[in-house]
Order: sequence, then structure tokens, then C-alpha cells
Amino acid sequence: MIKTEIGYTTIDKITVRERDLSNEILPTMDFVDTMMLTILNRVPSAQEKRMINLILVTACDHGLTPSAMSARLTYLGAPEAMQAAVAAGLLGAGSVFLGTTQNAAELLIEAAKPLADDASDEAFRECARATVLRAKDKKQPIYGVGHPIHVKGDPRVSTLAAVSRENGVFGKHWRLMYAIESVFREELGKPLPINAVGAIGAVIGDMGLDPLLARGFMLVGRAAGLIGHLYEERQNPVGQALWDLVLSQDPRNELPVRTPKQAR
Repeated sequence: MIKTEIGYTTIDKITVRERDLSNEILPTMDFVDTMMLTILNRVPSAQEKRMINLILVTACDHGLTPSAMSARLTYLGAPEAMQAAVAAGLLGAGSVFLGTTQNAAELLIEAAKPLADDASDEAFRECARATVLRAKDKKQPIYGVGHPIHVKGDPRVSTLAAVSRENGVFGKHWRLMYAIESVFREELGKPLPINAVGAIGAVIGDMGLDPLLARGFMLVGRAAGLIGHLYEERQNPVGQALWDLVLSQDPRNELPVRTPKQAR
């Protein structure tokens, strides 16, 4: 027998995690409640819900990022298939963009295993030092620090940390992330402040969630942002201008290239 424990449908009823969708879920539960019920078979606490909402909002949009450009260019070629454009924007969620939240969470959770929640600052500093040196020896990246634009500090991190404290989600993974930042700055002379990836990795660790969900939440949040880009693309397109810009940069192209104004 092939089945799923998540849900099933009969002629007069839809059931999700043994709850009636029409009579139990729709009247009382919002999207985050339903998402977490579907994923973990439980409704999140108020504190968990606040943090998950925070992650979704953080992920929603960052402007013309590679994911947004991928979505817009796919829409340029297939405007009848919005789902393909959204999928194209999400497919690049890997070890450089979006998906790095999972990498950061995995790194922090594994490194923090020997640490007690109430360990001393020096214990966290030593753990951070060992984590950084181990990654350096193996030529592996440390996820969660540095940013190509926010070189003086990611403006999202202070808010993510403050809300984590307010909701009791500021534990050893946050402390280790700050210790890693300190080791880079004070011992290695590299000013690499915590970025949103590191902050969300710490949140996932301190919530006790599987690191896979860090990537999953980022995908859910970014999907909403991509829909926004595609809606704007339909009204004020820039996809053609992006493509024309590529053509204009290659001297081998002999095709006439439209200006952004003409492309609209």
C-alpha cells in the first residue's frame, strides 16, 4: 500500500495530519500554523511562530538578486508558465545563495554539540577557534559571516538577535555564532561580521529544528518575493533589458540590440 501520513482525501472530506481541513484548519489556523502542522505534525508555539515568520520575511526579497533575475528571464521566454519562472528562481538556492542557511545551521549544530547551554564565554571562544581552524585546514568555508554589500555589518542581524532574545530563542548556537565572528575579527584580523545566513542558522539551531528546514523556510519566503517580481515584470518588464544588456556586451553579436526604453 502506498500512502502518506500527511493527508488524504475522501469524497466529502480533506484530512491534513488527521485534522479536517474544512472544519478544523480553515476556520482557525493561519499559514504558518498549517505549514508546521504539515511538516512536523504539530502547531508551533507562539514563540516558534514568531521566529518562523521572521525567517520567512527575511527571505522574501532582496531586489534583483540572481533568483529574481532567473525568474524574470524565464518569464520573458515563457510568460504563459508563471510556475516555471518561480521554479527557476528557486532552483539556484544552493551553497552560495539562500541554501546557505542550511549549511550554517549544520555547522553550528555540529560544532556546538560538546557545549553546555551555560558554558563559559571562553569555552565558546575555544569552540569557535577550533571550528574556524578546522575549516581552514580542510579548506572549507565558514558559513554565516561576511557580506559582499553589508561590509560594515548586516543590518538584519541585530533585529534577528533581538527578536530571538524576546522569544527565548537565544542559546548556545547564537553564542557560538558571535564567538566565531569574534575569532575572525580579533584573532585573524578579518572583519567578517555575522550575516543573516549565520543568524538564521543560529535560530534554527536554538529552536532545535532540522537544518533542512532552514533551507525550506528560505524557499517558502523567497517564492512569495518571486511572485512579486513576476507581477511587476508583467506590468513594468526589465527581463528584455537584462537580455539586451548581455547581447550588447558581446562584440560578436551582430543582432540589433534595443535600448531598455525600446525593450519596454
